[in-house]
Amino acid sequence: MRSLWSGAISFGLVNIPVKMYAATERQNLKFNYLHSKCHTPIRYQKVCPTCQTEVTQEEIVRGFEYAKGQYVVLTEEDFAGVAVEATKTIDIINFVNLTEIDPIYFDKTYYLEAVKPGIKAYQLLQRAMAATGKIALAKVVIRSKQVLAAVRLYQDIMALETMFYPAEIRSPQELFPDSEVELSGREMDMAVALIESQSVPFEPVKYENDYQKALVELIDAKIAGNEGIVAQKTPVKGEIVDLMAALEASLQAAQSEEKQHALH
Repeated sequence: MRSLWSGAISFGLVNIPVKMYAATERQNLKFNYLHSKCHTPIRYQKVCPTCQTEVTQEEIVRGFEYAKGQYVVLTEEDFAGVAVEATKTIDIINFVNLTEIDPIYFDKTYYLEAVKPGIKAYQLLQRAMAATGKIALAKVVIRSKQVLAAVRLYQDIMALETMFYPAEIRSPQELFPDSEVELSGREMDMAVALIESQSVPFEPVKYENDYQKALVELIDAKIAGNEGIVAQKTPVKGEIVDLMAALEASLQAAQSEEKQHALH
């Protein structure tokens, strides 16, 4: 597992060296888009519709659309001027109860590995959090972006959960019904009984991606049956080779004709 970030947890006057690793990964299958006629991978280009030319990365700038069709352009110097200092520290701000945080705030999970000589301080913080039942709220700069995060215990290590700021959580107010419907006591009793009858301890291994499993089985079956198997084509090289062959043949034919005319 490759570390994505290294720094330290800042806990009061104590700095605890750590390395950070991604704790999760998506296992979606990756597909390429092919041209249905020749099964060649589709190439995407950045094109300016005004200039009708392909645009290189060096020619691209970032603009904020403050009104329809109106942009304010920001340079790399502008971004550098407001960038937060990459302190390489996870700065703990407060300690709170995990139950007080709604899951909607959580984004992505990372593992925090203790690094010598901070193993003792790491385990001290770990055990103190376990004793108090608290988690830490912190701020950290990851890839030049400052994020809110929660540091919590996970099995035998500490984990960091990046979080959304309150302003990033959309309000569900407009989705609420205009008025509450009336429910009978019997309807509530039946609904509660149904929930209770299907309630079990959480065992993650019981759950798997049925769609992806079926997709893998379908792909394996197609490979085994040599069904839908196509070879990637490289039309540019092929066209150049064919064109060169045609030119050589044409030249040889023209030279042959010239010799025949010369003989006559």
